[in-house]
Amino acid sequence: MAEHQIAIEEAKSDLLACAAFLAENIKNSDGHSEAMKEVVPRYLEKGAVDLSAELANTVDDPFTRDRLLMLVAERCAAIDDDEYAFQLVEAIEDYGTQAQAREHIALQKSAKGDYAKALEIAGALDHGDYAYADIAVRQIENGDETSGFQVLDKIEFPNAKVAALQNIALLELKKGDAAKAIQLFENAVQSTVEIEFAEEKVRALTDIGNHYAEANQNGLAIEIFDKAKNAAETIDGVHRDSLLGAIALGFLRAGSLELADRTLDSVTDKTQMASALVGFSQKFSEGGEPDEAVESLEEAYQILKSQREREIRDSRARYNLWATIAVEFARTEKAERAVEIAQEISDETAQTSALKQIAYVCTLRNRDELARQAVAAIGDDAQKMFALIGTSDAKNKLNKPDEALRVLREAETLCETVPQLASRSAAYNELAKRFYACGDPEKARELLRENLQNVSGIRDESVRVAALAQLADIHGELKFDLSAAEKETLEMMVRKAKW
Repeated sequence: MAEHQIAIEEAKSDLLACAAFLAENIKNSDGHSEAMKEVVPRYLEKGAVDLSAELANTVDDPFTRDRLLMLVAERCAAIDDDEYAFQLVEAIEDYGTQAQAREHIALQKSAKGDYAKALEIAGALDHGDYAYADIAVRQIENGDETSGFQVLDKIEFPNAKVAALQNIALLELKKGDAAKAIQLFENAVQSTVEIEFAEEKVRALTDIGNHYAEANQNGLAIEIFDKAKNAAETIDGVHRDSLLGAIALGFLRAGSLELADRTLDSVTDKTQMASALVGFSQKFSEGGEPDEAVESLEEAYQILKSQREREIRDSRARYNLWATIAVEFARTEKAERAVEIAQEISDETAQTSALKQIAYVCTLRNRDELARQAVAAIGDDAQKMFALIGTSDAKNKLNKPDEALRVLREAETLCETVPQLASRSAAYNELAKRFYACGDPEKARELLRENLQNVSGIRDESVRVAALAQLADIHGELKFDLSAAEKETLEMMVRKAKW
């Protein structure tokens, strides 16, 4: 490992510098890599590219080192230090990551309007199609259609060309030129013929169909969704049902419930069937059809619940969808049903996520009793506390600052009961931000002082670095300076790291 890049004196007086110093002292390779993934991007945000590169170079894990160097190179390109950017690219060991870094530099140049440089870099890439696509779209967006379409002609990879044509068509829609947009979408449809993989072709067609529907070109949308459906039905694999579910929802968006239902009948996987019905419900809600929305949700729930163990392809996706259904019931003014369904979820993470969202939705709808019921159903104190923080946010959104503060204080009482110090640190940060926003900077400052003591007690070295770096973010955001006592805590951590 290289010599230290962070001076001890700096580490004793600055939160991020202390985090970086501690990261440098981690002997375990995996822990050191994880810690540097927290530190390097933050120094990049400060513009310290040289230091970021040196810290990245201390990482033993080649994959992490290359990814960090790519981030630094991209940042150098953004500040027009192109020479250093390419030096860093040369230092990347993996050829694929090196190529990706060059592409990212080209995209940075394109974003800055330096199209000549972007084209030069793209031309040197083995596969510069997505860079060309970005350049073409940006040139046309900035009024240079001639150059933009010339660059578009350079694209050989059909996926990239289809994406570029769609983005250009959307620009024309924004300008109000529907006829031109439709022509571009038609060109995109023609280009999908060249897409090699059926799954990617169907996704591209579905995207185009949805764009047509958004532009109120329902006839054209239905025509494209029909093409997508025919292509999807030829697929023999795990993606078939999810693609057909997306097409069914597309038909509904284009105004054809009959075609949507007929397509949904072709879906065999119950999770994908239920997922599509959740989309139906959301569309019905947007269209002012609450009864149909609830009916679709209920059908989705019953289908998901009827799924037998051997029919489940992805347990996590199923639990997350179950949570989504519960939250959607809350959004359709069926909060009691929402809490009931959430409590049936056997996966604790998905159940907790659902209950937190239900509490937030109920608070926004002034259903405080049901919001309390949802929060009370959360077993983990840390997650219960975060649910209360979300409830406080909802109160603020309703312009009820006094009630928001009351809920925040209630959340604070749970903070000390959280056994995991890393979770407690995240809670302190969130509470501090909320108290500051509610006009109580003294309370926010007190919580951050307590958090530094909390962070110093975290045993896992990489987790401690991450928590310290996150604390540095909050201090910077709220513009707080470190007190003498806090600097003493940093000095203590630095001393321990040197032992």
